[in-house]
Order: sequence, then C-alpha cells, then structure tokens
Amino acid sequence: MTQASEQTTRKKSPLHQRRAGVILHPTSLPGKYPQGDLGPDAYRFVDFLNECGLSVWQMLPVGPTHEDGSPYMGLSVDAGNPGFISLELLYQWGWLKQDLLKESVSAVKKKRCLIDAYQGFLRRNNPQQQQALQQFIADQAGWLEDYGLFLVLREHFQRQTWNQWPEFYRHRDPETLRRARQQFRDRINEVCFEQFVFFQQWALLKQYANERQIQMVGDMPIFVAHDSAEVWQHQEYFDLQADGLPRTVAGVPPDYFSRTGQRWGNPLYRWDRMAKDHFEWWIERFHVAFTLYDAVRVDHFRGFEAFWEINAREETAMNGRWVKAPGEALFATLRRSIGELPIVVEDLGTITPEVHALREQFGWPGMKILQFAFDGAEDNPYLPHNHIKNCVVYTGTHDNDTTLSWYEDLPAHTQEYIMQYLNHPSEPMPWALVECAFRSVADWAIVPMQDLLSLGKGHRMNTPGVTEGNWRWRFQWDQLPTHLAEKVRGMVVQFERDVQ
Repeated sequence: MTQASEQTTRKKSPLHQRRAGVILHPTSLPGKYPQGDLGPDAYRFVDFLNECGLSVWQMLPVGPTHEDGSPYMGLSVDAGNPGFISLELLYQWGWLKQDLLKESVSAVKKKRCLIDAYQGFLRRNNPQQQQALQQFIADQAGWLEDYGLFLVLREHFQRQTWNQWPEFYRHRDPETLRRARQQFRDRINEVCFEQFVFFQQWALLKQYANERQIQMVGDMPIFVAHDSAEVWQHQEYFDLQADGLPRTVAGVPPDYFSRTGQRWGNPLYRWDRMAKDHFEWWIERFHVAFTLYDAVRVDHFRGFEAFWEINAREETAMNGRWVKAPGEALFATLRRSIGELPIVVEDLGTITPEVHALREQFGWPGMKILQFAFDGAEDNPYLPHNHIKNCVVYTGTHDNDTTLSWYEDLPAHTQEYIMQYLNHPSEPMPWALVECAFRSVADWAIVPMQDLLSLGKGHRMNTPGVTEGNWRWRFQWDQLPTHLAEKVRGMVVQFERDVQ
C-alpha cells in the first residue's frame, strides 16, 4: 500500500475521527433476566447513547463463560454467549411461547427456553429461515461444529476439563468423534441453533447502532482458556504436555503492582506451528471478531512482540522469561488476508520501545488511562499534556475502580494536585475527569457507564487478582439523572466529538 493510500484509509477510519463513547458490557444492561441481553434494553441503551451524542459502545468479550463469569477466560473465542439471547425477540419471531416469558427465568430456565425455541423453529420456520441457518453453519464451519461437540462432550463428562476426558476423546480419535457426533447430533444442532440466533440478534443490534452512527467495539484477549473448544480442537497450536496439560503458561513478571507477578495460567502458543500454517487460526478469529464489531480492542498487545513464559510447575510468575513473538509477521498476514484492521491496542504497563514500534508500524491507537496519570511525574504518558491524537483516552476501564471511588481513596495532597492540574474545575468528581477526557487531543474519549452515573464504591466491574464478586455489576434506568443526556451532549458538542 502506498503512503497516499494509507493516509486516505486513515482519514476514513472511524478510529481517527474525534468521538466519545461508553464502556458497558451487555451483562450490565438492565432487565428482568439473570444478566443483560440483546433485547429491548440493549436498543434503549443505543437510544440513550444517541441522545447523548455518543458514538462508541465498547464492551468486554462476549463469548460463553465458565462458572466464574469472567469474559476473559471463556469456553470459546469465536462463539457468542447464549445468555445474551433475547427471549422477547424469540417470541416475536414466533419460536417461543409467550407464557414462558411470564415466568421467573433463571439461568437454568433460560437454557430450557432456548431448547424450546429450537423446537419452535423446527415447527414454524419458513424456507428462508431454514436456508439462513444452513448458510450460517456453512459460513462458520471452521469452528462451529467442533464448538458444539466440545460443549456437548463437556456436559456429558460432568464439566470436566477436556484433558480429563477418556483418551480417545481427549486425543480426538476420528472414529470416536464420528460416533459422538451421531450420538449427540440433536444436542449439537441445538448449540448450532443458539449460535445462529446469537449472531442474528447481534447483527440486528449492530445495524441499529450503526444507523445511529454508533460504533460497536469489542475486546479480544490475546490468550485462550485451557478449558476451551479452541485448545481442544487445535492442540498442536498450544504448548501442551502429552497429557494435555500446559507445559508453559502466560502471565506477567513482578512489577510495581505485584511482587510475584501475575500467573494467568493460559497455555502459551506454539507460534512456530501457527506460522507454518500461515496463521490460519488467527485469520479466522479476527474474521469472526470483525463480523461482530466495527473495531476491536486487542488485550495485552505487548504479548505479540514478546510474552512472559512461565513453567506450568511454578506457582507464581517470578521465574519466567521473555520470549519473542512473531507479531509483525502475524499482523502483516492478517492485513493481507482481511484488509485494514480497525484495532485499539491495549499498551498499558511497562512497554518497551519494540512494542511501541510494532504498534506504530501498523498505525494503531494505544490507550491512555487518566486514573494512572497523577503520580507527580511530568513525563507520565497518561497525563493529558502528553497525549497524542492517535490514542484512546479513558477515565478508567473495567479493571479500575469507579473514578469517584478512586478519587475518594486518594491522599488529600494527591487530590489537591489533581485539582490544581485540572485548573480547579467547577464540576466535582467524576465529572472533572470525564471533562478532562473529552477535552483531550485523543481521537477517542471513552468512559465507563459508572462514571456517567457518578457512582462510587461498590460499583466496579472487576478487581484484578480477586476471584470472587466480579463481572456482576448492572445499572438500572432509574439511576439516570434527569438531564444526563443533555449534559453529555453539551460536552460532546463543546469538545467537537459529535459525528452525527
């Protein structure tokens, strides 16, 4: 691509338009079900964003989760979480009885409703709907059938991790899997139908948002959970022992935040095998992601330049080593296969010049977190006077406390320093920091929904390193102040982030 064409693409990219938006995971939407979903409240939230003049809806990964609910350690990187499926829409489509919507719907009950909806689909679908289902199965053949088989076998073996299954299942013996597909065909078909419904409902919501100039932004974890369809399906791409357990695992070394580092436990990639296959696994993964989203935040981007390798026998991340990764070759291959990649790079923490060079080579924006800015150092990259246009500024992310709670926990002298830096704003926290983000030269400014609602303690989405009580936060419509949309739109217009 020539320099002129690269500049033209850059000008047209939504990432390089001055925008503002919100982080809100769909689980946090209001509603009467165990978690938020893709039904009426999701459309109402899009309307709220539109009323505010906001044009970015960023969320966390939307795949099916394990029992802890973490979207970053899912059962699949390609599948959608069936918990997001709207039962109201299934009723409108004629596949679910209305009386089921009147009952109290637990997570278990919702699974039963999805099975009932599949039976309703089989009884009432027209030729166009049946053709659409078959086309979806064909289009997603690279992952869908194996995901369905993985999920069904996991249920059959009482949710044991795949490496604990009987040997022929664990090692994917072709004849064993053929018989399993026959034995569990009905249940696999139900799983495929659930994914068909998820992707259809998602596409409708995305279309509704895009028609209102709102970009849907997803999140791609770099690593994959060991107990996932992808690791079972592609064991050759992961650094595993003969028994299926990881030989090495991912994490980060000791730093200011943790004296023993972070041992995440994800199996590491066999990058040599992936490169030999021309990164086909990554091409499919990004293709599915860009089916769902207008842009994607890539988590732990520095791991594409070099990753922290920990022997799986180690209990902490202290005794690891940095190992080079083929990020440049990977992204060049992805660009040739897919085209321009609308990516936001998570480049937080201690980042080397090589990581910066990799990001800059492809022209992707990095992240600036205002809650990290006020340590007293003038060269702190998160301070607004050090921002550049090609970045995304956040007050905080899903891993931070709410801005109000963060501020209230600071020492008095730090609070005073922040207010002096912000020129003693008339607005209290969190709005002083929200305005600071909107005022930044950064192309995009994103704030968590909690900050728009001025929420304090007890409303954070996730506390890193803590295993209990995360991923559960939800807001309610009655928490919205009367003039909130008017106030936000005023800031969007004032700081020239209105793209409508």
